[in-house]
Amino acid sequence: MKNIILAVQIVTSIVLVILILIQSKGSGLGRSFGGGSSFSRRGFEKLLYKLTFVTAGLFILISLISLVI
Repeated sequence: MKNIILAVQIVTSIVLVILILIQSKGSGLGRSFGGGSSFSRRGFEKLLYKLTFVTAGLFILISLISLVI
């Protein structure tokens, strides 16, 4: 059981790192690929932003569970 939780935690951490690296610091995803200069998150960028928070929360939850087990 502990090995499964460790594997899920490793996968979650890799996904979290990828999601963070996709988001460019200081500029939006659309601006990185030549899009407009809007300051609000829209479409895929908004989904990426929310998915990063969900993944971070999941990582914290799995870390707390691995402490108990």
